[in-house]
Amino acid sequence: MLRPRRCTPAVLKHTRLLHVTSRRPREIFNPTAVERASDEVDVCIVGGGPAGLSAAIRLKQLEQEKGREIRVVVLEKGSEVGSHTLSGAVIEPRALNELLPTWQERSDHPLTQPTRHTSMRWLTGSRSIRIPQPPQMAKLGTYILSLSRFTAWLGTIAEELGVEVYPGFAGAGLVYSPDGRHVLGVRTNEVGLDREERMKDTFEPGMEFRARVTLLAEGAHGSLSKEAIRHFRLRDGRDPQTYGIGLKEVWRVDPSKYQPGSVVHTMGWPLDWQTYGGGWVYHMDAGMVSLGLVIGLDYANPYLSPYREFQRMKHHPYFVDLLSGDSTRIAYGARVINEGGLQSIPRLHFPGGALIGCSAGFVNVAKIKGTHNAMKSGMLAAEAAFDTITSQDEATESKNAPADMSGYEEALSRSWVYSDLHEVRNLRPSFNTALGIWGGIAYSGIDSLVLKGRTPWTFRNKSKLSDAAHTRRASECKPIAYPPFQPPLSTDLLTSLALTGTNHAEDQPVHLRVRRYDSAAGDAGAEAESRASVQSADLQTEKWEETKGIRSEHVRLNVGEYAGLLGRACPAQVYEYVEDGNGESEGGWDGKKLVINSQAGLSEASVCRKLIDLSQNCIHCKLCDIKVPTQDITWTVPEGGGGPKYTIT
Repeated sequence: MLRPRRCTPAVLKHTRLLHVTSRRPREIFNPTAVERASDEVDVCIVGGGPAGLSAAIRLKQLEQEKGREIRVVVLEKGSEVGSHTLSGAVIEPRALNELLPTWQERSDHPLTQPTRHTSMRWLTGSRSIRIPQPPQMAKLGTYILSLSRFTAWLGTIAEELGVEVYPGFAGAGLVYSPDGRHVLGVRTNEVGLDREERMKDTFEPGMEFRARVTLLAEGAHGSLSKEAIRHFRLRDGRDPQTYGIGLKEVWRVDPSKYQPGSVVHTMGWPLDWQTYGGGWVYHMDAGMVSLGLVIGLDYANPYLSPYREFQRMKHHPYFVDLLSGDSTRIAYGARVINEGGLQSIPRLHFPGGALIGCSAGFVNVAKIKGTHNAMKSGMLAAEAAFDTITSQDEATESKNAPADMSGYEEALSRSWVYSDLHEVRNLRPSFNTALGIWGGIAYSGIDSLVLKGRTPWTFRNKSKLSDAAHTRRASECKPIAYPPFQPPLSTDLLTSLALTGTNHAEDQPVHLRVRRYDSAAGDAGAEAESRASVQSADLQTEKWEETKGIRSEHVRLNVGEYAGLLGRACPAQVYEYVEDGNGESEGGWDGKKLVINSQAGLSEASVCRKLIDLSQNCIHCKLCDIKVPTQDITWTVPEGGGGPKYTIT
């Protein structure tokens, strides 16, 4: 077995070209029979976003300060650092100032547009009314930017400091100790499997990164984070995490409409009074404007389409005026965000590692900002990881013991991250109390403007309902009649999808699976990546089934009771319930069949004729895994490098 001690990116990628075992063409992949390359590192970080890169940078700073060499690897599933990163974004630079005090001296930094003015508006069908805004939103000293570009910039700094950053390597599974009680590292995904999980000529197995500390920084609802949360019961005693889906576009607007540094948040139309959400308009640098809509995934009506709501919003007179003249749309994207707040943060550490950033959920919903908290959590985790590694070095008897990262959780509870979230802990949960939407608006105004979180109570999700459980049956709801698209202001979804740069290799296993697990998951959509039949010391698994009967039951419930919700909810047109004459024998029901990941540019009829699932459209937003009422869609990582290629989002 190949065990490189020090891998450069070139050497690491070369290991994927090594034929580890002889095999027949298109033989079914058996993970128990394959030899994997293995590498030993001090800290392995899964996810090259702001949290993961901040942790990596801080570790290398500590290396310089303390004189103890530490090997840090960052695995990023996107083809480039930043290519899977999407947010508003208005950044509060508090964490950046602590991490890189001299960042403004760098000529390449992307924080070039400071916020100059903030406001909030209530939209009706035809009017835009200025309303008071929470003080958290009104704060200046922030910067409007592309989080994709910001993340790419952090990646260059990390590499300058000696961090090994490997884009295109997706963390597919956790590696456990023989007794399953602690994490030993991460396994990357296989490359070169076809749709039937048969090995192509280009097949190479994933490799293992054995780490003394594993930090999960995958973003909201990451697959390994869900596995760790479930495996170590990290959500016991905590509220379920809740989410919103954020849809975003970037426009280059007419110079007469451009207001550099202006930040506007909206509430009201186009959403009805039963649906939580709001919009934004951020005037970025270079004549660009970021605009978007966030909708809470606890919405009830299965006929609601987040994409259509967003497109309809742009036809409000306020947006029509903003986007008039010489304006051009240049980017589109979508991603779920954490909304649960302080009550929904799981236990942050487990034997051998920890959750950082949005893997845990540090978004301040009142500010609609989470990057500062994500970065700070990564920095605190880095300090705890460095301390535990050095203390193990000094105590020979504990060198092989799992890393104890409890110091990270203790440090975070004393940090300004906790204070930031504690002040607004009741705002989002107030909308799911007996107060309702209008009561939540009134309560949030009083709490944020007057009480400022200084209350003796904390709203809890006593029912433990997930976002999926809030969905009502179609028979209880009224269908929504959306207006036709009117280009260039609003367009069909596939036209928008073309702006994401999304691409997946067609002949690979579909990474969106219809599965039924034997045991109830501790988190919505939680899953292990590995196959049910696999049993080995280091590859802990759960048992699950993927049969035509399960797929047929999925169609029966989701079409028969929820009007095919995923066909509307997905912001990339991945799911279609199409006519099918083969009945339940082909996984259909009552003349309908589920088609996943229809390739952009193919008609429904041509997809059905192929009778296969293609993996092309998915932009890795994770909505399906969270919102599907039957909770039987499992998002798994595709081959590394696949997915969207964001550059300005």
